[in-house]
Amino acid sequence: MNIDLGGGRTIELVRGNIVNEETDAIVNAANSSLLGGGGVDGAIHRTGGPAILAECRQWVAANGRLPAGRAMATTGGKLRARHVIHTVGPVWRGGAAGEPELLAGCYRTALELAREHRLRSIAFPAISCGVFGYPLDRAATVAVKTVSKFLASYPIPESVLLVAFDVATEQTLKLALRESSRQPSA
Repeated sequence: MNIDLGGGRTIELVRGNIVNEETDAIVNAANSSLLGGGGVDGAIHRTGGPAILAECRQWVAANGRLPAGRAMATTGGKLRARHVIHTVGPVWRGGAAGEPELLAGCYRTALELAREHRLRSIAFPAISCGVFGYPLDRAATVAVKTVSKFLASYPIPESVLLVAFDVATEQTLKLALRESSRQPSA
């Protein structure tokens, strides 16, 4: 599914493994230590090689742990993408602990880094929907609204891929994209 936002900017939904995407950057749903882990984080570190971890360690040594809702960038190492933008999503605690704002911050700060680095394309996983327990339908709505609003305001990045690892994620993101495309522009 592809949504054309005008001005050459698009949001595309694909099913696959984010480590295989050939965008300028892929987004890592990281933990705050930036030292790798399971799920998307582990796959990116394993596939991308030690250069990614080395840059993460340097960043943490200089800045401390990466807080939820924020992002930082490293090389893509051996990945097809030139860069990895690491962001820490919120752990779901029922929705009243600022989770939607923190999740929107993940997407927004990753897109801001892409814009600052003049990256034309970026791929996102479903941030916080794995072990962090964020409900997929709520996360999909936050993702689509945040990305759409950002792309409406800035010319770069031009292309955003939402990468669904499985059918359930793909269907939920597709529904959120359809709902968003029916909404009048703000």
